[in-house]
Amino acid sequence: MIRKNSEYPLQPPRERGTGRAFLFALVMHALLGFFLYRGIQWQNSTPEGEQAELWTEVPDSAIPRPVVTPPPAPVAPAPPVRDEQADIALQEKKRQQQEAARAAQLAEQQRQLKLKEQQEAEAKRQQQLAAEQAAQLAAQKAAKLKQQQAQQQQQQQAEKLKQQQFAEQQKQQQLKEQQEQQQKQAQAEAQKKAEAEKAAKAKAQADAAAQAKKQLDNERRARLAQMQGLAGGVGGSSSSSNGLGKSGTGSGSGGTAASPGYADKVRRLVLQHVNWGGETEGLETVIAVRCSPDGNQLGANITHSSGNAAWDAAALRAVKASDPMPRDVNGKTPDYFTITLRPAA
Repeated sequence: MIRKNSEYPLQPPRERGTGRAFLFALVMHALLGFFLYRGIQWQNSTPEGEQAELWTEVPDSAIPRPVVTPPPAPVAPAPPVRDEQADIALQEKKRQQQEAARAAQLAEQQRQLKLKEQQEAEAKRQQQLAAEQAAQLAAQKAAKLKQQQAQQQQQQQAEKLKQQQFAEQQKQQQLKEQQEQQQKQAQAEAQKKAEAEKAAKAKAQADAAAQAKKQLDNERRARLAQMQGLAGGVGGSSSSSNGLGKSGTGSGSGGTAASPGYADKVRRLVLQHVNWGGETEGLETVIAVRCSPDGNQLGANITHSSGNAAWDAAALRAVKASDPMPRDVNGKTPDYFTITLRPAA
C-alpha cells in the first residue's frame, strides 16, 4: 500500500519483524562464536604426567638388610602429545561450523536477494501502477477536453443556427411586412378605384335620374291632362289592374313603344312583390323607371302620388324589388317607361 503523505511514494513497504530477525541472527552469531572458541580451547591444556611404580619379583630369602637407595633423579616431563583423533574431530567440527556458517550466510544472501527482488518487483509494480494512473488521468483529461470541445462546437452550431433562424425570421417578417404593405396598397388602390367607380356610377345614376326627372317633368307638363288615358290604354281598363305607359324620350305620346305583350310581363313581375293590406279605394300611383338595355334599373321615382304615402312606398318597393326588369322581344329592355299601380280590390 502506498503511503499518501510520504516524501517517497514509490518506496517499498517495510517488512514486519525485521528487528526481531536481526536480534535473533545476532544471538545465533554470538552462540556460534562461543562454540567455536570452546571447541578450539577445550584440549589446549597441558596433560598431566603419569607415574608408575615398577616392581620385580624377589626370591624368598632371608630378610636382607635394607639397602638405602638414593631417590631417583627427577625426570623432566615429556612435551604433550596431541591426540590425533581429537584433532580430526576438532577439524571436522570446525568444518561443520564453517559449512553451517556458509549455509546461514548463503541463506541470508538468498533471503536478502529475494527481498531485493520483491522490493524491485514492488517498485516496478508501483511504477506501473503510477504509469497506469497517469495514463488514466491523461485519458480522462483528454476525454474531458474532447467533451468540452464537443460542447463548445455544439454551442457554436446552436448559436449559428439560432442566428440563421433569427435572420430567416427577420427576412420572413420583412417579406410579410412588404406583402402586407403591398396588399394594403392594392386594397387602398382597389378601394379608391371602387370608390371612384361608385362615385362615377352614383354620378351617372344621379345624372340619369335628374335627366329622367327633367324629362318626366316635361312629359308630365305636356301630358298632364291625358295621363289617365295613356295608363288605361296600355295597362287595361279594369279599375283593379295596373298599367304600363309608353317608353321614349319625346314629349306627349310620341317615342319608341314597347311590344303589346311587354306590359303584361312587367305587370306580373311587379304584382309578385306588392305587399299591401290597407284600403284600396281611389289609390293610383304612377312610377317612372329608367333601365339599361340588360334590364338593370338605373332609377325609379314616383311621378304621381296617390295621396296615401303608405301605398306609394309599397308600390315603389315592389318596383325596385322587380330589378332587373324583363327584356322585350327585341332582347333589350326599354330605357324609360312609366308604371301605373292600383291596389287589388
